[in-house]
Amino acid sequence: MNRKTAFFHLVLALLATQALGQAPYKKTVKLAETQAALLLKQVPKAMQQKPAAAGKPVFVSPRTLTPSGELVLVPSRDWTSGFFPGYLWLLSEASGQPKWQAAARTYTTRIEPEKTNATTHDMGFKVYCSFGQGYRLTQDATYRAVLLESARTLCTRFNPTVGALRSWDHHRETWGFPVIIDNMLNLELLFAATRLSGDSSFYKIAVSHANTTLRHHFRPDFSSYHVVDYDTATGQPVKKMTHQGYADASAWARGQGWALYGYTMCYRETKNPAYLAQAEKVAQYILNHPNLPPDLIPYWDFNAPNIPNEPRDASAGAIIASGLYELSTFSATRGVLYRSKADQMMANLARSYTAKPGGSQGFLLQHSTGSKPMNSEIDVPLIYADYYFLEALLRQRNLAAGRGLSVR
Repeated sequence: MNRKTAFFHLVLALLATQALGQAPYKKTVKLAETQAALLLKQVPKAMQQKPAAAGKPVFVSPRTLTPSGELVLVPSRDWTSGFFPGYLWLLSEASGQPKWQAAARTYTTRIEPEKTNATTHDMGFKVYCSFGQGYRLTQDATYRAVLLESARTLCTRFNPTVGALRSWDHHRETWGFPVIIDNMLNLELLFAATRLSGDSSFYKIAVSHANTTLRHHFRPDFSSYHVVDYDTATGQPVKKMTHQGYADASAWARGQGWALYGYTMCYRETKNPAYLAQAEKVAQYILNHPNLPPDLIPYWDFNAPNIPNEPRDASAGAIIASGLYELSTFSATRGVLYRSKADQMMANLARSYTAKPGGSQGFLLQHSTGSKPMNSEIDVPLIYADYYFLEALLRQRNLAAGRGLSVR
């Protein structure tokens, strides 16, 4: 098949998947509104059942369901706390209904204590997905102030010898200075802080972290390790391992999604061609993997031992789809392919992975996997799956309308 014929087939595939993927947009948004309304009713009930004791954290945001179907709430310090307010901001944009902004403001405010929490690397997930989305849609000056203070707090975790932001503080007997691939997503807060303040120090730390991760986190096939532990005296890796994947040498599915999304975002912010090249190589690894199922929604780990009898991870699928949509706008040679694959993933998620109206206590997507090795959150809804699914849906709509992405 010559290049002209191959391109023709790609265009046909894109048109076909657009027809398949765009049709459910209004239906999916309507379902999201139905589910969000239910979740907003369920959260206060669950909060009443779990009143905070003196000195204990207050439960502020939904995360998942227990195996018996009970709603799980988390305090603001949990890494997932910002996704529900962010989801409500996205829903206001997707539906065109300002009523969702009132709820988004309420839940966003509950995350504000995190702006000075220096014990976590997840500032981007918590604060940028909530306050960042809110600022993008409202230009509220108080949100801008929270974003900048949060970025300053995050920078305290930067080690110049390693050239990266420290991830976890726990399990110090296991690692000295751990950096996880997930941390790539928290860099978006730092890039935003430079735009908002003019202070390039945030930008420089984000670039240093991205470069360190690029050098040490990836294998020759461009799959990513989950955790790299560094020696703070030399700045060199001590060991490379997993915490949520099947094995140290395996490709944890959500981790590959973080890598794809993270380096695509870093290219957007820096225009460094090395980041675009890395994002494309990670995309090729994912899309060409022999264990990627026909519906393109990955198993929880690409190397899980009992495929096809392994849990799927819809959250990884949503993250990958959202990343592919943005990547499609930067790639001159494979943009059509990336968008086509993202359309297929979104159509399959909408058709086979969404909850029935009024089901799942109000969550939108089903069949995600949090941590299989710890037997935690297996085949359940997860709030970050809903967030990235709705973000991807908006990106799909905007690209189809010729508007480009909605860049935060």
